[in-house]
Amino acid sequence: MDGDFRTEFVREPGALKQHPALVLNADYRPLSYYPLSLWPWQDAIKAAWLDRVDIVAEYDEVVRSPSTEIRIPSVVVLKDYVKPRKRVAFTRFNLFLRDEFSCQYCGARGDLTFDHVVPRASGGVTSWENVVAACSPCNLRKGSKSLRRAGMSLRKPPRQPQAEELRNVGRKFPPNHLHDSWMDFLYWDTELDA
Repeated sequence: MDGDFRTEFVREPGALKQHPALVLNADYRPLSYYPLSLWPWQDAIKAAWLDRVDIVAEYDEVVRSPSTEIRIPSVVVLKDYVKPRKRVAFTRFNLFLRDEFSCQYCGARGDLTFDHVVPRASGGVTSWENVVAACSPCNLRKGSKSLRRAGMSLRKPPRQPQAEELRNVGRKFPPNHLHDSWMDFLYWDTELDA
Protein backbone atom coordinates (compact mmCIF):
# COMPACT_ATOMS: atom_id res chain seq x y z
CA MET A 1 0.00 0.00 0.00
CA ASP A 2 2.83 2.41 0.82
CA GLY A 3 4.17 1.86 -2.69
CA ASP A 4 0.75 2.69 -4.18
CA PHE A 5 0.60 5.99 -2.29
CA ARG A 6 4.15 6.81 -3.32
CA THR A 7 3.42 6.04 -6.98
CA GLU A 8 0.22 8.12 -6.89
CA PHE A 9 2.08 11.03 -5.28
CA VAL A 10 4.82 10.89 -7.93
CA ARG A 11 2.20 10.78 -10.68
CA GLU A 12 0.44 13.84 -9.26
CA PRO A 13 3.22 15.94 -7.73
CA GLY A 14 1.17 19.13 -8.00
CA ALA A 15 -1.81 17.71 -6.11
CA LEU A 16 -0.85 19.18 -2.74
CA LYS A 17 0.48 22.42 -4.24
CA GLN A 18 -3.12 23.43 -4.74
CA HIS A 19 -3.79 23.96 -1.03
CA PRO A 20 -2.47 27.41 -0.12
CA ALA A 21 -3.17 28.85 3.32
CA LEU A 22 -4.57 32.34 3.73
CA VAL A 23 -2.31 34.19 6.17
CA LEU A 24 -3.98 36.62 8.56
CA ASN A 25 -2.32 39.14 10.82
CA ALA A 26 -2.97 38.87 14.57
CA ASP A 27 -5.98 41.19 14.07
CA TYR A 28 -7.51 38.60 11.68
CA ARG A 29 -7.02 40.74 8.58
CA PRO A 30 -5.00 39.47 5.59
CA LEU A 31 -1.42 40.74 5.52
CA SER A 32 -2.14 41.92 1.97
CA TYR A 33 -4.99 41.70 -0.50
CA TYR A 34 -3.10 42.09 -3.74
CA PRO A 35 -1.23 39.95 -3.97
CA LEU A 36 -3.30 38.00 -1.47
CA SER A 37 -1.20 36.84 1.49
CA LEU A 38 -0.95 33.11 0.84
CA TRP A 39 1.57 30.51 1.97
CA PRO A 40 2.19 27.07 0.49
CA TRP A 41 0.67 24.39 2.72
CA GLN A 42 4.18 23.28 3.78
CA ASP A 43 5.00 26.73 5.20
CA ALA A 44 1.67 26.88 7.04
CA ILE A 45 2.27 23.50 8.66
CA LYS A 46 5.84 24.43 9.59
CA ALA A 47 4.67 27.73 11.16
CA ALA A 48 1.98 25.87 13.13
CA TRP A 49 4.54 23.27 14.27
CA LEU A 50 6.86 26.09 15.43
CA ASP A 51 3.90 27.70 17.28
CA ARG A 52 4.06 30.91 15.23
CA VAL A 53 0.47 30.69 13.96
CA ASP A 54 -2.89 29.34 15.02
CA ILE A 55 -4.83 27.24 12.53
CA VAL A 56 -8.28 28.76 12.02
CA ALA A 57 -9.63 26.57 9.18
CA GLU A 58 -8.49 23.41 7.43
CA TYR A 59 -8.90 21.55 4.15
CA ASP A 60 -10.31 18.03 4.16
CA GLU A 61 -6.98 16.63 2.96
CA VAL A 62 -4.31 15.41 5.36
CA VAL A 63 -0.56 14.97 5.22
CA ARG A 64 1.28 12.30 7.15
CA SER A 65 4.68 11.71 8.59
CA PRO A 66 5.70 8.43 10.23
CA SER A 67 4.38 9.67 13.59
CA THR A 68 1.86 12.42 12.80
CA GLU A 69 -1.21 13.11 10.71
CA ILE A 70 -2.37 16.71 10.23
CA ARG A 71 -5.11 18.28 8.18
CA ILE A 72 -3.79 20.89 5.75
CA PRO A 73 -4.47 24.42 7.07
CA SER A 74 -6.53 26.68 4.80
CA VAL A 75 -6.46 29.75 7.10
CA VAL A 76 -3.76 30.60 9.65
CA VAL A 77 -3.45 33.63 11.93
CA LEU A 78 -0.10 34.99 13.11
CA LYS A 79 0.43 35.00 16.86
CA ASP A 80 2.49 38.21 16.69
CA TYR A 81 1.05 41.32 15.05
CA VAL A 82 2.96 42.57 11.99
CA LYS A 83 2.66 46.33 11.73
CA PRO A 84 1.59 47.32 8.19
CA ARG A 85 3.86 49.67 6.27
CA LYS A 86 2.76 53.29 6.25
CA ARG A 87 4.82 54.35 3.25
CA VAL A 88 3.93 52.98 -0.17
CA ALA A 89 6.94 52.15 -2.35
CA PHE A 90 6.93 53.80 -5.77
CA THR A 91 7.05 50.69 -7.97
CA ARG A 92 5.55 49.81 -11.33
CA PHE A 93 3.26 47.27 -9.67
CA ASN A 94 1.97 49.76 -7.07
CA LEU A 95 1.47 52.39 -9.78
CA PHE A 96 -0.62 49.97 -11.85
CA LEU A 97 -2.53 48.96 -8.71
CA ARG A 98 -3.24 52.61 -7.84
CA ASP A 99 -4.60 53.10 -11.38
CA GLU A 100 -6.56 49.82 -11.14
CA PHE A 101 -4.67 48.25 -14.03
CA SER A 102 -6.31 50.55 -16.57
CA CYS A 103 -5.09 53.29 -18.90
CA GLN A 104 -5.63 56.68 -17.30
CA TYR A 105 -6.39 58.21 -20.70
CA CYS A 106 -8.88 55.80 -22.30
CA GLY A 107 -9.64 53.20 -19.60
CA ALA A 108 -8.30 50.22 -21.58
CA ARG A 109 -6.90 47.23 -19.69
CA GLY A 110 -3.90 45.13 -20.61
CA ASP A 111 -0.68 45.97 -22.46
CA LEU A 112 0.05 48.74 -19.97
CA THR A 113 3.12 50.89 -19.73
CA PHE A 114 3.59 54.10 -17.81
CA ASP A 115 3.57 57.68 -19.00
CA HIS A 116 4.92 60.93 -17.63
CA VAL A 117 2.04 63.44 -17.62
CA VAL A 118 4.51 66.31 -17.86
CA PRO A 119 7.08 64.79 -20.25
CA ARG A 120 10.61 64.34 -18.96
CA ALA A 121 11.79 66.37 -21.95
CA SER A 122 9.81 69.28 -20.49
CA GLY A 123 11.20 68.85 -16.98
CA GLY A 124 8.68 66.29 -15.72
CA VAL A 125 9.90 64.07 -12.89
CA THR A 126 9.29 60.42 -12.18
CA SER A 127 6.96 60.61 -9.18
CA TRP A 128 3.53 59.52 -7.99
CA GLU A 129 2.13 62.90 -9.02
CA ASN A 130 3.48 62.80 -12.59
CA VAL A 131 3.35 59.16 -13.72
CA VAL A 132 0.24 57.22 -14.74
CA ALA A 133 -0.60 53.86 -16.26
CA ALA A 134 -1.18 54.12 -20.00
CA CYS A 135 -1.91 51.69 -22.80
CA SER A 136 0.61 51.59 -25.62
CA PRO A 137 -1.62 53.38 -28.19
CA CYS A 138 -2.32 56.29 -25.80
CA ASN A 139 1.32 56.48 -24.74
CA LEU A 140 2.42 56.65 -28.38
CA ARG A 141 -0.28 59.19 -29.23
CA LYS A 142 0.74 61.48 -26.38
CA GLY A 143 4.47 61.01 -26.88
CA SER A 144 6.45 63.88 -25.41
CA LYS A 145 3.61 66.38 -25.80
CA SER A 146 1.65 68.05 -23.02
CA LEU A 147 -1.89 66.80 -22.38
CA ARG A 148 -3.31 69.95 -23.92
CA ARG A 149 -1.20 69.72 -27.06
CA ALA A 150 -2.04 66.04 -27.46
CA GLY A 151 -5.76 66.75 -26.94
CA MET A 152 -5.95 64.20 -24.13
CA SER A 153 -7.17 64.27 -20.56
CA LEU A 154 -6.71 62.12 -17.46
CA ARG A 155 -9.51 60.09 -15.95
CA LYS A 156 -8.31 61.11 -12.47
CA PRO A 157 -5.38 63.21 -11.27
CA PRO A 158 -2.33 61.19 -10.21
CA ARG A 159 -1.34 61.35 -6.56
CA GLN A 160 0.57 59.34 -4.00
CA PRO A 161 -1.74 56.71 -2.48
CA GLN A 162 -1.91 55.87 1.20
CA ALA A 163 -1.10 52.27 2.18
CA GLU A 164 -4.68 51.57 3.30
CA GLU A 165 -5.97 52.98 0.01
CA LEU A 166 -3.81 50.55 -2.00
CA ARG A 167 -4.92 47.63 0.20
CA ASN A 168 -8.54 48.51 -0.53
CA VAL A 169 -7.91 48.76 -4.27
CA GLY A 170 -6.23 45.35 -4.09
CA ARG A 171 -9.43 43.84 -2.75
CA LYS A 172 -11.04 44.49 -6.14
CA PHE A 173 -8.65 42.01 -7.76
CA PRO A 174 -9.09 38.64 -6.04
CA PRO A 175 -6.95 35.73 -7.21
CA ASN A 176 -8.39 33.19 -9.62
CA HIS A 177 -9.26 30.86 -6.76
CA LEU A 178 -10.82 31.79 -3.43
CA HIS A 179 -11.43 28.90 -1.04
CA ASP A 180 -14.77 29.01 0.79
CA SER A 181 -13.01 29.05 4.18
CA TRP A 182 -11.32 32.35 3.24
CA MET A 183 -14.44 34.39 2.52
CA ASP A 184 -15.26 35.38 6.10
CA PHE A 185 -11.76 36.78 6.53
CA LEU A 186 -11.41 38.62 3.22
CA TYR A 187 -14.53 40.74 3.19
CA TRP A 188 -15.68 40.87 6.82
CA ASP A 189 -15.29 44.63 7.07
CA THR A 190 -17.16 45.58 3.87
CA GLU A 191 -20.49 47.32 4.13
CA LEU A 192 -23.45 45.00 3.72
CA ASP A 193 -26.32 45.69 1.32
CA ALA A 194 -29.54 46.73 3.08
